[in-house]
Amino acid sequence: QVQLAESGGDSVQAGGSLKLSCAASGFTFRDYCMGWFRQAPGREPERVAFIDRHGDASYADSVAGRFTISQDNAQNTLFLEMNRLEPGDSAMYYCAALWTGMGSYCGGPRYRGQGTQVTVSS
Repeated sequence: QVQLAESGGDSVQAGGSLKLSCAASGFTFRDYCMGWFRQAPGREPERVAFIDRHGDASYADSVAGRFTISQDNAQNTLFLEMNRLEPGDSAMYYCAALWTGMGSYCGGPRYRGQGTQVTVSS
C-alpha cells in the first residue's frame, strides 16, 4: 500500500525557516519523480518544486532561491527546506510521487499525501 506522510509544518513568522519531510513507502521511491505541492484556501494547487530520477530539481518562480528540495533514497524520504518564508507561502503542503516517463519527464501527481500545514505570519 502506497503511503506518503508529510511532517514539519508549523506556524512561523515571516523571514523564518521550516523543513518539511515526507516519508514514502509502498513503491520504489528512487524510480519516481517526487514533488511538493501547496494549496491555500480558495486557490488552485501549485507545484512548488520537483526532483527527477536523476536528482535534478526544478522550482516555481515564487520559491526559487528560497526553497530547496532534496531526497534520501536510502530512507525513502523527500524534504523541502524553506527559507525566508513569506505570508504568501502559507498553505497546506503535499508531497507527491509523480507520473514518471522516459528520461527526465515528470508529470502530475500519481500518489499524494495528506499534507502538512504551513502558516507564515507577518
